[in-house]
Amino acid sequence: MILKRLIYLFIISCISVSSYAQTGAAWLKGGVNFANVSYKSNGDVDDANMLTSFHVGIMGDIPIVKVLAIQPGILFTGKGSKIQSGSPNDITYYKATANPLYIEVPVNLVIKLPLASDESNFFFGAGPYIAMGVGGKRKIEGKYLNVAYSSKEKIAFSNDDPSTFNNEEGTGLGVMRRFDYGFNGTAGFQLNSVLIAVNYGYGLAKLQSGSKSSADNDNKHRVVGLSIGFKL
Repeated sequence: MILKRLIYLFIISCISVSSYAQTGAAWLKGGVNFANVSYKSNGDVDDANMLTSFHVGIMGDIPIVKVLAIQPGILFTGKGSKIQSGSPNDITYYKATANPLYIEVPVNLVIKLPLASDESNFFFGAGPYIAMGVGGKRKIEGKYLNVAYSSKEKIAFSNDDPSTFNNEEGTGLGVMRRFDYGFNGTAGFQLNSVLIAVNYGYGLAKLQSGSKSSADNDNKHRVVGLSIGFKL
């Protein structure tokens, strides 16, 4: 039931964004992501490094009053990180690069401060997002008792029920939760028909297991995005 509601939301967002050009504006946007994950210093992860990815999609701009608007959207976006345990000189060493891909639906409430032109403004705001994993790849390399190994594979997602939040079914190391959710922060300039923005995604969903599991780290998505957009 929850999964069906999420799919309906994706469909409604697509239809709604296409109609925003009638009541407000619609923007085609894309750009680069600098993705990482949060982690706890519990000995399993020594280092989590930033991973470069991308995003592309459509954003609506619905005015409420002159200086206030709602900006919903639907994006195809990459997240992930480079996670390391130990070092290449150790007898046992592990490094994984994961770049999962999501369909993401953000909804931001923004304040607009007019610039010299009536068509231009500086905006900032925030709001929630939900996302569903649809693909991606993972690369693993390391050593076990000085024996080297490596592999490349597609990201595996669990068919978890998003209504259970922190206690997911079928998850573990190497299997990510399919559903992600969290908060966005955004700021930028709308300059006539061009949009320039910086975005920050603060994930609240554990990437791997539920909070009751001690086997996995408390990893959550953190994404900084730089966007450029064009009015449709």
